[in-house]
Amino acid sequence: MISKETYRTPQDVLAILKAGLALAQEDLYQFNLSGFDLSKAQLHRATLIRANLSQANLSEADLSQADLRGADLSQAILRNANLQAACLYRADLSGADLRGANLTEIKLLGARYDSQTLFPEDFAYKSSGAIGPKANLNGAQLNTANLRHADLQGASLLGAYLGGADLTLVNLQGARLSQADLRKAWLTGAYLRHARINGANLAGADLRAADMTGVEFEQLESIAGADFSHVQGLSDEMRSRLLSQPAQELDTPHTLTRKTTRASLES
Repeated sequence: MISKETYRTPQDVLAILKAGLALAQEDLYQFNLSGFDLSKAQLHRATLIRANLSQANLSEADLSQADLRGADLSQAILRNANLQAACLYRADLSGADLRGANLTEIKLLGARYDSQTLFPEDFAYKSSGAIGPKANLNGAQLNTANLRHADLQGASLLGAYLGGADLTLVNLQGARLSQADLRKAWLTGAYLRHARINGANLAGADLRAADMTGVEFEQLESIAGADFSHVQGLSDEMRSRLLSQPAQELDTPHTLTRKTTRASLES
């Protein structure tokens, strides 16, 4: 094992790896390696928690069993990399190229991907626990999760637990949220066009300036304290249906804005 005294800076890490030496099992917590050429790097079982690897070239790198929790891998090149049994919980894979990578036993719970992320053709990323377009997140435990700006277009979130989650400006176009728990969720500016929310619980949710054009719902479990101020695309029929909820719900104020649900719908 190489002494940590020899790699105090990202440049030291690069020099060691370019010399053909391995940093297996080493602690590179929060190292900023953004944009570095780390192709064929030997990082087996390395600790890369919250490391910045955005736009890094990690093609053919050995990251097997590496700890990449919370790492930024946005736009990273991971072609033909070995990520077997690596832990990428809550990592950012937006725009990453993983074609040809070994993803056997990879752990992707809570990792973020988008429409530009490229996975191996035979990898079932939609059911991997990762968060992104068309993901299958039915019943997922995402309470208080930070999903701000996430792309969840067409995702299935049936019965998902999203209480207190930050869904600010999230893209939920066409998403299925029936029976989802959205109590006290932050949906400010969220794009909810044609989403299905039948039976969802919106108690205390912040929906200010959300786009609800074509949202499908027959019944909602509760809207007590939800703030619909400046919601876009809410038809008269939809507004009337929401205003037909029990008076006790409609007259409950939102905990932050202090505006009642009724006032937010009538303004």
